[in-house]
Amino acid sequence: MAKRIVIDPITRIEGHLRIECEVDKGKIVNAWSAGTMWRGIEKILEGRDPREAWIFTQRICGVCTTVHAITSVRAVENALKLEVPMNAQYIRNMIIAAHGIFDHIVHFYHLSALDWVDIVSATKADAKATAKLAQSLSPWPHNSHGNIKGIQDKLKSFIATGQLGVFGSGYWGHPAMKLSPEVNLLAATHYFQALDYQRRINKVVAILGSKSPHIQNLAVGGVSNPINPDSQSTLTLERLFYIKELIDEIGAFINDVYMVDVSAVGAFYADWTQYGAGVTNYLSVPDMPQDTTGTLFDLPGGYIPNGDVGKFENIDSFGADLFKNNVKESVKHSWYEGEWDRHPWEEETVPKYAERQDDGKYSWVKSPTFKGKPAQVGPLANVLAMFAAGHGPTKKHATRVLDLVSQLAGTKVGLGALHSTIGRHAARAIRCAVLNDVLQKQWQGLVDNIGAGDYTTFNEPVFPKGEIRGVGFHEAPRGVLSHWVVIEDGRIKNYQCVVPSTWNAGPRNQNDELGPYEASLIGNPVADPEKPLEVLRTIHSFDPCLACAIHMLDSDRNEIVKVRTVI
Repeated sequence: MAKRIVIDPITRIEGHLRIECEVDKGKIVNAWSAGTMWRGIEKILEGRDPREAWIFTQRICGVCTTVHAITSVRAVENALKLEVPMNAQYIRNMIIAAHGIFDHIVHFYHLSALDWVDIVSATKADAKATAKLAQSLSPWPHNSHGNIKGIQDKLKSFIATGQLGVFGSGYWGHPAMKLSPEVNLLAATHYFQALDYQRRINKVVAILGSKSPHIQNLAVGGVSNPINPDSQSTLTLERLFYIKELIDEIGAFINDVYMVDVSAVGAFYADWTQYGAGVTNYLSVPDMPQDTTGTLFDLPGGYIPNGDVGKFENIDSFGADLFKNNVKESVKHSWYEGEWDRHPWEEETVPKYAERQDDGKYSWVKSPTFKGKPAQVGPLANVLAMFAAGHGPTKKHATRVLDLVSQLAGTKVGLGALHSTIGRHAARAIRCAVLNDVLQKQWQGLVDNIGAGDYTTFNEPVFPKGEIRGVGFHEAPRGVLSHWVVIEDGRIKNYQCVVPSTWNAGPRNQNDELGPYEASLIGNPVADPEKPLEVLRTIHSFDPCLACAIHMLDSDRNEIVKVRTVI
C-alpha cells in the first residue's frame, strides 16, 4: 500500500510550497504541488498609473528583486510601442546579468548544495588530501591547505556549540549521501567563499540600480541614471571601471570554482541523471536586447516540445506572436472563482478557498500552459534553447561542463543527461558562465556608446485615450517571467503576472496533466519516507521561490494587522 508523505514547507528560505507524494515500493507514484498563500498584487495594481507598476511588482519578492521591475516596465513599453535608448538597454542588461549570476551562485551553494553535501562528514576529512584534490581540478588560488583547514576548523567549532543554525535541518549521514569526506570539505569550503562572491557581484546591481534589494533606477521609457563624464554625481568612468573589476572577479569564481564543483557533484551522483526529467516541453524567452525596439537579442529563447532540440521554435522579438498568443492559465485546480482556462489579458483574480481535494482544487498557484501543454521553465530550458539556436558561448560552456563530468565519471556524458534533477544544476552553472560573458559585453557596449557621445537614457511615455494592451517578458534566474497589462485611459484596468515558479509549481491543468514539479517526482527513489531527501533534491533543483505569494489589501485602507517584534 502506498504511503503518503507531506513536506511543508519544502523551500529553504521562502516557505509557501507544500509537496505531497505517494511512495510505493521505494518509489514515488503520485505527487501534488501546492502554493499555500495567495498573491494579490494584481488587485493592488487595478486603477493605478502604469508608470508606477514596477515599483509595486518588484516587492512581490525579496530574492528576485529586479526581475519584476524589469518585466513590468517592458510590459507598459510594449503596450505603448515605446523605444528604449541603447544606454538604458545596456544598463538594464548589466543589472539583469549581475542579478542572475548572484542568484545562481546563491541557489547552488546556499539553497541546494546541502542536499548533496554532508557538512558533518567534512569535519572528518584530511585537509591536505582535500587541498591536493582541489588543486588537481582547478587553478583557483584559494584552494590552499591553509584556507581549507581554516574552514574545517571553523566548522568543527560551529558544530561543537550544538547550535547548527542553517545546517540544523540537514539529513546528515543519510544513505543517499555519497561524497567522500574530502569532497564534502571542498564543497563546504566553497560554500563559505561563495558568500563573499555573491555579495561582490550584487554590488553591480546596487551601483547601477542605486539600491539592492529593490532597484530604484527604472522608468517606463528607460532608466534614471544620468550620464555626464564631467560630473562626479552621475554614472562616471570611475564607477564603470569599478564595475569592470567586480565582473572580472566573479568570472574567476564561476569558471574556476562553480563550474568545477557542479561537474564534480554531477559525476559522483551520475545516477541522478536518470531521475527528475518530468515535463520536457521547455519554454524560454530571448533577453539582453541589443537595439531600441526589442528585435535583436544577445541571448536567444524559444520553445522546445517533448525535449527534442531539433524542433526548437525561436521567439524573435518582444512582440512575437509565438509567445503572445500561446500562453494561458487554468484555475480548474486552483483556489479561484470558476474553472476557466484563459489568456492572461482575459483573466481575473477572484480568490475562492475551499477544502483541499486530490482531484479538485488544492493550490493558490494557477496552472500555465504553452500551446495548451504544461511547460518547464528555468536555466535548463534556456540553455537547451540557446544550444539549439547555435549560441556560441552556450555551446562552449556546455561542452566544458559535459567534458569535465565525463572525465570525472569515467564515462561519456552527453547533452541528454541534462534532462534530469542533476542536469538542472549543470544547466544553471552553464547559464551563469554565459551571463558573465554577456555582462562583459554589455559593459563594453555601454562604454563605447558613451564614448561615441550618446548620453541619452530616457524616452518620455505618452498614454493615449482608450484601451491598449502590452506584455513584457524576461528570462529571469528561475525562468520565463511575463507581465500582462491592460491600460484604459492611462490607468491599469487589468494586470497579471505569470511567474517562473507558477510555470513549474503549478497544479494539474485544465486537462488534468501534472505540473512540472509533480511530473518530475514520479519514479524518484525514496530510501526512507521519514527522511525524504530525494524529494528535496528534485524540487530544489528547480530553485523554487513561492514569494510571488501573499499581499494583503483593505480597499477602505484600514489597518489589517499590526506586528510587534520583541527583542
